Amino acid sequence: METEFVRWLRDRVPTHSSLLLGPGDDAAILQWQHDANCVVTTDLLTDQVDFDVQVTPLEKVGRKALAVNLSDLAAMAAKPVAIVISLALPRHQALKTAQQIYEGLLPLASEWAVAVAGGDTNCWNGPLAISVTAIGQVTAAGVLRRDGAVAGDQILVTGEFGGSILGKHLDFNPRVSEALYIRKQFEVHAGMDVSDGLSLDLFRMMTESGCGAELDLAAIPIADAAHELAKSTDFVKTPLQHALADGEDFELVIALPPAEAERLLAQPPDSVPVTRIGHCTEQPGLYGVDDSGQRAKLSPAGYTH
Repeated sequence: METEFVRWLRDRVPTHSSLLLGPGDDAAILQWQHDANCVVTTDLLTDQVDFDVQVTPLEKVGRKALAVNLSDLAAMAAKPVAIVISLALPRHQALKTAQQIYEGLLPLASEWAVAVAGGDTNCWNGPLAISVTAIGQVTAAGVLRRDGAVAGDQILVTGEFGGSILGKHLDFNPRVSEALYIRKQFEVHAGMDVSDGLSLDLFRMMTESGCGAELDLAAIPIADAAHELAKSTDFVKTPLQHALADGEDFELVIALPPAEAERLLAQPPDSVPVTRIGHCTEQPGLYGVDDSGQRAKLSPAGYTH
């Protein structure tokens, strides 16, 4: 299966300026700039955890496997360069499964000019598992990290939150261009992508930065899907609780000085709205303020691996 798949893949993967040697050898060769730092990230996605092959087209599974890694590069404000992909394939129709995964992945790779440098395949009696490792280049504006927020910084987010299980978790757009724009044009102290839940990931960023956060709960942009889930008898959360904890939104959350926050709100990316949801505090922890002005401690909630 592997030989036939590699042959198919070499005919399918386009040439790329950074890829000197691609699939087919023992390792890929990338042409790298000597004066640019490299960012490396990897995600392992498995059937029945990150997707369900019984109801999800394999093309969408492949797209998500790449998109979550591009979102991690966006979190670091790194420009995507190349990926390697490893597949653990169920034995039944292994070749067709691998091809369908790549057919979903390759258009997104082309959209972001990402070199598909290679990877590995194996067949087994277990469920489908996909591991993608992405390599990004740090731009002249510098990398974006979680640990730079300070008390007084404003907290801004892209997009909307909650209800991703209704479709966004498979079809989201990684905020790569938005992150590169924000990092280049504004002074940003800290940032990350929201994969496990807004409150949980923000708490992680504040913990790394050694400060806390106070959220204006009415300001949090709640997705229509969160309202839809809240109406379902299968769930007992409010729309706000879905927005704070559902995860797989893959939006950006950033901390930046008040003046820079005002500039960004006045000059947001063309592709997505930006919303101020709170500010950083000297007091550690996560707090929320409701419409009546009542301040209460929030428990970080989301997906724990």
